[in-house]
Amino acid sequence: MALATAELDTQPQPPRRRLSTIEDLQEAMRGYLPNVDLAPVRDAFEFAARAHDGQLRGTGEPYVQHPLETALVLAELQMDRATICAGLLHDVPEDTSFKLEQVEERFGQEVAKLVDGVTKLSRIQWQTLEEQQAENLRKMFLAMAEDIRVVIIKLCDRLHNVRTLDGKAPESRKRIARETLEIYSPLAHRLGIWQLKWKLEDGAFFHLEPEKYQGLKRLLAETRQARERHIAEAIDLLTAELRKHGLEPTVTGRPKHLYSIYNKMLRTGRSFDQLYDLLAIRVQVGTLAECYAALGTVHSIWKPVPGQFDDYIAMPKGNMYQSLHTAVIGPGGRFMEVQIRTHEMHQVAEHGIAAHWRYKEGSQGDPAFEAKLAWLRQLMAWQQELSSATEFVESVKMDVFQDQVYVFTPKGAIKDLPAGATPLDFAYRIHTDVGHRCIGARVNGKLVPLDYQLKNGDIVEILTSKGAHGPSRDWLTLVQTAHAREKIRQWFKQQQRAANIARGKEALDKELKRLGLGGLGVLSDEKLTDVAEALHQPSVDLLLAALGYGGVGIQTVVSRLGLRAPAEVQFPELPPDGQATPTPASTGSTGAVSVLGVGDLLTRMATCCKPVPGDEIIGYITRGKGVSVHRRDCKNVRAEDEPERLVQVDWARTGVQSYPVTIRVEAYDREGLLRDVATVVTEEKLNITGATVDVNKNGVATILTSVELASLQQLSRLLSKIEKIKDVTAASRDVRSGLVPSK
Repeated sequence: MALATAELDTQPQPPRRRLSTIEDLQEAMRGYLPNVDLAPVRDAFEFAARAHDGQLRGTGEPYVQHPLETALVLAELQMDRATICAGLLHDVPEDTSFKLEQVEERFGQEVAKLVDGVTKLSRIQWQTLEEQQAENLRKMFLAMAEDIRVVIIKLCDRLHNVRTLDGKAPESRKRIARETLEIYSPLAHRLGIWQLKWKLEDGAFFHLEPEKYQGLKRLLAETRQARERHIAEAIDLLTAELRKHGLEPTVTGRPKHLYSIYNKMLRTGRSFDQLYDLLAIRVQVGTLAECYAALGTVHSIWKPVPGQFDDYIAMPKGNMYQSLHTAVIGPGGRFMEVQIRTHEMHQVAEHGIAAHWRYKEGSQGDPAFEAKLAWLRQLMAWQQELSSATEFVESVKMDVFQDQVYVFTPKGAIKDLPAGATPLDFAYRIHTDVGHRCIGARVNGKLVPLDYQLKNGDIVEILTSKGAHGPSRDWLTLVQTAHAREKIRQWFKQQQRAANIARGKEALDKELKRLGLGGLGVLSDEKLTDVAEALHQPSVDLLLAALGYGGVGIQTVVSRLGLRAPAEVQFPELPPDGQATPTPASTGSTGAVSVLGVGDLLTRMATCCKPVPGDEIIGYITRGKGVSVHRRDCKNVRAEDEPERLVQVDWARTGVQSYPVTIRVEAYDREGLLRDVATVVTEEKLNITGATVDVNKNGVATILTSVELASLQQLSRLLSKIEKIKDVTAASRDVRSGLVPSK
């Protein structure tokens, strides 16, 4: 009998009292590779120790401890010998005088190729999944497609780094922890490696939210004895009942991990005391049939909770996970979660794709392995069709870093799609022509709208017509997958060029006016030509046509039109707990504007026209308050009045500030309208500093809200999202009003 005693061991491991040794690694490997020669592993360690001789980590330990600990994590996943050797050597070409050629000469091509792949991934500077990281993300998935072991090594390398972050400066700790949650933990999840996923998450949580981490740890400690007593009682009862039915189960308590508890509290809005699955047990049996027999026994002794059953055996997750999940009212009337799986399913659930190398040496060529990586092969095939690296990022966000739904064709074939996918996504997943000719869909035998969100287990039938004229432009907002969106765009690209050019002109003119930039008429042919060249469009007409059929984003064009918010400017990060970022008007010197090329003079943003980075600006020398920065077209600064007080100013290329911008929203009045607008602003992680609402006698509401923004790109994105709110007819920048008055 095993209890869920691992709950309190989820914090990052402290530095070991006894440094790990090569003997520890070899002993771990002998447990699953008893007949494999481990001499090359010792050789790799000694080579790494010699290469890293004299180097120390931030913790004060010899540097070679890091690759050794990485190799030990790989051994916990029971990886093959070549992968272990590469784990020991993965920092040698990057951080020592030894070259990759020396590694290949000593350890062979397979090990050298893995080391080279990890070295290239180590050079990727992650921040968030923004446009500037698109190519890096593409490189990572190309490396995965070539040899998945490269990324498994990188995940184990990251885990040891997270465990030893105490040697880093506070800002570095938070940056590494944040990218661990945004990049590496989702990768471990998509590869099905639960052992790495929860350890990466809890380690990052410890550094990002130390107070919340410690608070949850205390709550678990306070209730630990009672939980273990309840779990022990449940295990004894269930084990006895299963044995009565001829089963020989392994029944254990399932440890709960701090970040998963924290996430569930955020997702459900429940308190710690209201979580029903803090009591959890896991049942392992021998065969598939015994899984369902065990489920029947569980439901015969405890009442199941309605709506809390999932069959991931019949419909495995995309990361190969298989298990039966049910929630019951257990002993003493307490809610309890039960997972049921075979021993083999348990190995895959814990180790994911890494389970392929269990007891093996390499051998990636078998059909079962290729089937498990079908999602990755498909993703890399689609990326060849995508029009930009940014589209690839969007595809990855949907197809990799987001939960999946599993639906059936009428013939019973399973298709996995991102959560939120629609019948249109399903149609394009079947075939491009099926998508283009789609006129409707049936789900579970009933007609549904094309924006219906598919659910696990849905049977989807696409209705098509040979007379269909192709996709509608509205479909671009309905589909959720980058693959479907790109196919729709390609169809429109082939349509009449003149219509696309006209549509592109109209869209650009509308966006410029909405941002308060004067419309298409203010742009010179030279400026448009420069933008076309920058976006790799042969001519202005083709640029406008691309805007028309959706091949180029409107925000991308606006950001290039001489407004040039510099690419290297990093957007500000909101302080903790939603505190407002101080605006230049309240802090005196902004640091974001240079006067005659000098950046440290006292400046403040004018409240009459509220310039933001990207606007053309001019300075006005005030009496005793430094330089007031206005938009060039502001009516309050006219050269003919006091030309000697006007001064040239430019947006600086360092420092990030937020600026108040007034947004005008026109909509049909209804209950909850202002709340919906505020929600969109909040989701964009922006701060509202004021808002007013005026409703005329016809029931049309005008909302003026002042929002702190860092650039025109942020403003354009925010306006687009506000316009999608129900009953909103228009959203634009309001350059006529001053500060939003308070009521």
